[in-house]
Amino acid sequence: MEVFHLNILNIAAVLLAAYLGGLAIRKMGYPAILGELLIGIILGPGLLGMLEYSESIKVLAEIGIILLMVYIGMEIDFHDLKKASWPGLLAAIGGFFVPFALGYFTIVWYGGTPMSGLFVAIAIGVTSLATKSRILIDLKLLNTRIAYVLMAGALISDTLALVIFSGITNFAESSSIDSGALLLIGVKILAFFGITIGIGLLLLPRLGRYISQSGLKNSTAYFTMILIVTFGYCELAELAGMHSILGAFMAGLFLKDQLFPRKISKELNKAFYDVSIGFMAPIFFVSAGFFVDITVFQTDLWLLILITFLAIIGKILGTALFYLPSRNGWREGITIGTGMNGRGAVEIIIAEIGLTMGIIDQTIFSILVFMAIFTTLTVPVLLNWTSKWLRRRGELVYMDKRRGTLIVGVNPLSLLLAEKLATKIPVTLIDNNPERVQQARQSSLNAIQGNALNEDLLAELKPENIASFIGLTTNSQVNLLAAQLAHDSFLIPQVYVAIAQGESAVGSELLKKSNAAHLFAPAFNMVRWFQLIRDQQTQLTTVAVTNKTTGAAWCSKQAIDFQQSLPLLIEAEDQSLRPFHSDEQLETNERLWVLKKTGD
Repeated sequence: MEVFHLNILNIAAVLLAAYLGGLAIRKMGYPAILGELLIGIILGPGLLGMLEYSESIKVLAEIGIILLMVYIGMEIDFHDLKKASWPGLLAAIGGFFVPFALGYFTIVWYGGTPMSGLFVAIAIGVTSLATKSRILIDLKLLNTRIAYVLMAGALISDTLALVIFSGITNFAESSSIDSGALLLIGVKILAFFGITIGIGLLLLPRLGRYISQSGLKNSTAYFTMILIVTFGYCELAELAGMHSILGAFMAGLFLKDQLFPRKISKELNKAFYDVSIGFMAPIFFVSAGFFVDITVFQTDLWLLILITFLAIIGKILGTALFYLPSRNGWREGITIGTGMNGRGAVEIIIAEIGLTMGIIDQTIFSILVFMAIFTTLTVPVLLNWTSKWLRRRGELVYMDKRRGTLIVGVNPLSLLLAEKLATKIPVTLIDNNPERVQQARQSSLNAIQGNALNEDLLAELKPENIASFIGLTTNSQVNLLAAQLAHDSFLIPQVYVAIAQGESAVGSELLKKSNAAHLFAPAFNMVRWFQLIRDQQTQLTTVAVTNKTTGAAWCSKQAIDFQQSLPLLIEAEDQSLRPFHSDEQLETNERLWVLKKTGD
């Protein structure tokens, strides 16, 4: 009997490589998956040979696939589908089936088998969820119709891919292809979905209520239950003749909301994220790079170029064409198509399974990996171009759902800012001091007493409705930490942070990570302005913007002394208001609201 040898040093080397590769690619604005794949290609057996594919790596990678699919399922919120269900469905169908058909016929035309063509077709049709939120935030698109359609389209596309994949793998493992076998395959697939959905909707909620009533608060026990349910679903998938990843995906769909109480859900999600995304999944993606043959650039370069070209064009044109019935415009359809062009986790998993099953060879697998890398690299560039195109034409539609502003800190300056903003949009203030909160309420403002660094408190404020976050306490570190929480945990699109004078260098890296802007000015004497407002030694004036410029350039041209004048707000032509910051783009005919010191 062969002895299983756990090569600890090799596992540690793979994890280190995954971390460094992911870190490097994230600094360039791309998902860690790409870095993990690339480092696996470079350091793996195909190139430098510094890392090896051992039995222990294989086992950890297979577990990593399952945990990753559970996490992907847990990340799906069916409420997101309702936000753009019809346009999202149209985008998903066009963005999936057009490149699907192009990929299939290309492989068959090149002499591949119909089964290998189907695997390539699925891989080309998939849309990755991994990059969307970050890119949408960076391009300031999170509160647009494009964002809702993109997320809904990606969710539907991935689900379609997994369902079709399950049928193909079931068919591939069947010994015969007569009508009876096809009928049996269909029955098993329907039975699988019927049983798993029934368990998810009927059994898991009852189990969750029973556990909650029992008073169990041990997160380790809940984590163990997640694994038990996951492996149970995986076994059901295997019994139905489908791959275990579909069972893991279905388990993830129901685990998040049905099994454990909300009080510990954040802790569990973080733990599951660390185990799956932080540990197991990187091993899989690095090891997937081991199977990539870089000689395809010499032997099959034209096929690689053709597959990549068809993947990009098929996704964009297919999405735009099928999007027309939404009546949102073909230009918006093209923009959504560019955003849906990224591939990643699901595509690589499907390709690796196809390679393991012998349905595709190493050449096709390598082409699919490079195609995933190249198409994902196009997303931020093309989405940036097309979204700017819509902006210039005035066709970029913002959703009304995110309209509110959340201000941390109750003080004379934040009260003044809140009073002006509240005439246009909902405003909520948070402060730990009950007297300050009462002061805000006396000014007819919505104010909450509590700690702005408490994630549960922010979750109760329905952050999905909040368009902008403002950190305006005298403690710059609190402002920065609260901004990071608003950005990382709740994806609030616009984040503004006030920095006290003398602390302009504090947290600059954190400010950049949170995609935040300096509020009003890079640094100013907040306490002094609080006192001036309190002593009624200020007045608010408006200044017309005569030329298109940036906030910083306007301040320089006007020779603004932040001890005497403080730009607060920008009023657009439609009379909407937004906070001033130095990087803001000012348009002609807009007005600036400037707070000026009066008296001696």
